[in-house]
Amino acid sequence: MASVIFIDPSSAAAVVHRLPFTRFSNGLISLRRLVGPLHVCSPTPTLPRTLSLRSPRSSRLVTASMATEPSAKVIDGKAVAKQIREEIGAEVSKLKEAIGVVPGLAVILVGDRKDSATYVRNKKKACESVGINSFEVHLPDDSSEEEVLKFISDFNGDPSVHGILVQLPLPSHINEQNILNAVTIEKDVDGFHPLNIGRLAMRGREPLFVTCTPKGCIELLLRYGVDIKGKRAVVIGRSNIVGMPAALLLQREDATVTIVHSRTKNPEEITRQADIIISAVGQPNMVRGSWIKPGAVIIDVGINPVEDASSPRGYRLVGDVCYDEVCKIAAAVTPVPGGVGPMTIAMLLSNTLSSAKRAYNIK
Repeated sequence: MASVIFIDPSSAAAVVHRLPFTRFSNGLISLRRLVGPLHVCSPTPTLPRTLSLRSPRSSRLVTASMATEPSAKVIDGKAVAKQIREEIGAEVSKLKEAIGVVPGLAVILVGDRKDSATYVRNKKKACESVGINSFEVHLPDDSSEEEVLKFISDFNGDPSVHGILVQLPLPSHINEQNILNAVTIEKDVDGFHPLNIGRLAMRGREPLFVTCTPKGCIELLLRYGVDIKGKRAVVIGRSNIVGMPAALLLQREDATVTIVHSRTKNPEEITRQADIIISAVGQPNMVRGSWIKPGAVIIDVGINPVEDASSPRGYRLVGDVCYDEVCKIAAAVTPVPGGVGPMTIAMLLSNTLSSAKRAYNIK
């Protein structure tokens, strides 16, 4: 069976999958079925509506009339991430001037995967852009679990390191759960520690860190002035990395939340009731225009390769949401790429800064 390498950016620790696919004459690559069938986008009638959203760069309320053209407001994750990096850079400078402390992020990379090396390099550049110190350990593919644990232990005890990230995936002989659990909760800037997830799920408890991609999704909604309280939200997908924590975060914002997953009956009907949709299943163009009620706000976490002979790479990236259909119906939607992706590293930097401030009791 043919297969495609698929990089999942839903976590600051990139996950790479080799998935079976089938090529169709319409150019789509069908990956494994998660929720509902794979569809080809087709035009959907537009519906008139009016939307009020806040610009992410100001508190000014923007009212847009949307009637006959694809005019959903684009939720620009790239612009928001840039703004957040600027804010982080300013805070890092203040922290250094006030007490001489520079936040530090340690990244452990095991093996020689080119994709993982690229992600680590991008994180290092992001750290440098805001003034955060970056520490990198690159271990050979045949390193033992004990060797990786030794470096984690060293970084756990290093006061100059405020965040620890183990780049995923790990070689098959290393137990991923043991490695992630070894990171002290005070430095778990990826938000994967069971105690951080547990605290996120409990009312009256606060996690030290929230998983980066779901945190970025909520940040986009808040910065665009989307009212979450009391709204019906649907999260498509229930992964530990995105779906489940995204649902918990929406509950914390007082939304009424439904999770749609691979065993859900009538997912289209359920999703059509939502005011807010976060989709993270890895199915290209699965969420059709017919799934969306007029005026909904959509955060598309998916990033999926579809065949494109005009691209130098032979493929292009699309989301879980059929953008061409949805943009005629929704009030606002994130593009792919350029929506959620840039927010993941921005939230990693934010978590690292928060860890450094917490270590010195700085609000």
